[in-house]
Amino acid sequence: MRKSHVRLITFFILLLSATTNSLAAGDKEKGKSKAIHCQVCHGKEGFSYNPLYPVLAGQHAEYIIKQLKDFKAGRRLNPIMNEIAKPLTAQDMEDLAAYFNSRRR
Repeated sequence: MRKSHVRLITFFILLLSATTNSLAAGDKEKGKSKAIHCQVCHGKEGFSYNPLYPVLAGQHAEYIIKQLKDFKAGRRLNPIMNEIAKPLTAQDMEDLAAYFNSRRR
């Protein structure tokens, strides 16, 4: 295979992966309205001052999504979070993650 073909294939793979990631990205404005219930434990905008509940503000979106998926699937056990995560769709998780990731002090 020629170098030019390898470069072209690599370019298209990178282009495709960039497009896929942008389509899967959450909407932080929608996440803001979905996060209203989270503030009871995790504080306003995800700034928890209670050591029992983690700070979500500024957290990596991928990490938040993974944790929510694990709570939903029962791979991570917490009676409260397991119930909260059950009805969440993949889009809900993306939106929440985008919102909390966007919060900064």
